[in-house]
Amino acid sequence: MIRREAIIGDCRLILGDCREVLPALGTVDAVVTDPPYGISAGTGIGKVTKEGSDFRSRDQWDRAPPSKSMFDALLTMSRHQIIWGGNYFDLPPTKCFLVWDKVQPQSFSLAMAEMAWTNVDSPAKIFRWKSMSINGGAAKFHPTQKPHHLMGWCLGFLPNARTILDPFMGSGTTGVACVKLGRKFIGIEIDQDYFEIACERIQHAYAQPDMFVDRPPNPKQESLF
Repeated sequence: MIRREAIIGDCRLILGDCREVLPALGTVDAVVTDPPYGISAGTGIGKVTKEGSDFRSRDQWDRAPPSKSMFDALLTMSRHQIIWGGNYFDLPPTKCFLVWDKVQPQSFSLAMAEMAWTNVDSPAKIFRWKSMSINGGAAKFHPTQKPHHLMGWCLGFLPNARTILDPFMGSGTTGVACVKLGRKFIGIEIDQDYFEIACERIQHAYAQPDMFVDRPPNPKQESLF
């Protein structure tokens, strides 16, 4: 069920459970997403809202990974897929993992790199970007937020994919990357706070256009519900 929907430029943002929304979407060119890994990341970080981190409450969104039927649906509805955390999931064999090297010292206690499963016809590739520089040194909007430069790099492997779906949108980083590269975007997010943050970030991305990308100037957010 779609609880709320917003159209911002070429981006369609949906507040709802992707398990319920996906059957109504039809096909897309590509899925580029960062699902829950099922490692309880949220319980150790706390919920991030527009007002900042709330360490009194603990997110439960990362208690379990998506089901195999969910991944089967994503692979069926799209020609191309880039799925972060792919080493945690039951996905087909691939020759192309994309690796984010977080450029951390050997003493770093958390993961020093993350891997994305893809069906891209390419050898494995590495993107090096310090994890502490995700949001220009400012506080992150989401506990597991990726750099938009990383997601833009991912889209570079899909030059012919015009419409990108992220069924686990979070704070909208994939959408921001799509805006900067002139792609169409569909994002689904189950949490209202993160949905609102994604709307604001994507609106802000349109307000700072890339002079080399042809797109409508300063689109207004349209709420459909």
